[in-house]
Amino acid sequence: MFDFRNGKPLTDLLIPEGLSHAATSFVESLKINSITEKARDRRVVIKRRNVYGERAAGLINFYFRAAGIPIRYLSDVRDWRRWEARCFQMLNRDRFRAKVRDSRTVRLDKLPGDNLWNHMNRGTLTPRMLKAAGSEYRRAHDFKSEAFGSGWSHGDASMTNVIYDEKTGRARLIDFEIRHEKSLPTTARQADDLLVFLLDMVGRIPNRQWLPFAICFLRAYNDAAVMRELKKRLVIPTGLALIWWNVRTNFTGTAKVNRRFQALRRAIGKLELHRSLAIDSARKKRRPSINCQRTRPGMPTIKSRKRASKDMAKAVSPGMPRRLPTTR
Repeated sequence: MFDFRNGKPLTDLLIPEGLSHAATSFVESLKINSITEKARDRRVVIKRRNVYGERAAGLINFYFRAAGIPIRYLSDVRDWRRWEARCFQMLNRDRFRAKVRDSRTVRLDKLPGDNLWNHMNRGTLTPRMLKAAGSEYRRAHDFKSEAFGSGWSHGDASMTNVIYDEKTGRARLIDFEIRHEKSLPTTARQADDLLVFLLDMVGRIPNRQWLPFAICFLRAYNDAAVMRELKKRLVIPTGLALIWWNVRTNFTGTAKVNRRFQALRRAIGKLELHRSLAIDSARKKRRPSINCQRTRPGMPTIKSRKRASKDMAKAVSPGMPRRLPTTR
């Protein structure tokens, strides 16, 4: 619905800025799970679904549905336990473990390092970290998921959920209590993961670093189909979805976001052009088939060369007699 006097959606007029901030604060205040750390033979993270967690998750999911946002909190505690442990184990089983401990609790090995959100706010975020994150997102998206029947996606792939280990230069994903709607196509789900990561940066990174940092992350990810889908999603929503958008961008002004997204769309377009030119160049460098070469009188053919090679291999050495000596 639109207000024909100024062309704005009526939902924008019905949601004053103060209400938007209040709703956002309410959403952020709802803690679905409690998290504690313990030291045993190794440090572990204990995630426990709060008593009121299912009701709170249901309330937030009602907002997601009303706003047309295709993600959902896993409100059923059994579904959440299985998904949390399964995703963690799938992505990190080379060194770390996850286990469902009881009816409301999951125990996860604590990953070494710090999340990229903290690095960004301290001013210690580097291109190396962004490359590691892009590579990890790509690796994670290459996994097949039974729940989706296709490629896996995170659903809440923010910078707070990317742990970077400076010793190994490796990034890893955590926190799997939100999942994309299963009806969403694979490229759309995976592009949304990239978008969520970029939304964390769009209001916090200095202007001179925004585009180089964003492109560094996307180059490391390096999937043309997903980035084409991401390019379509670099727009600011309206209506109820704007509340969640404000949360994701930390209430960054729309003018600033628009400028940065326009620059990023142009940069993605250049990446697509360079990729296309590289493919064309590789095709042109293919060697021509020798079957298409012109021949001249006296030039041996392929068959004659093969025949000559076989005859030479079978020939007897000049110094060797053709027959073995006989004895009488």
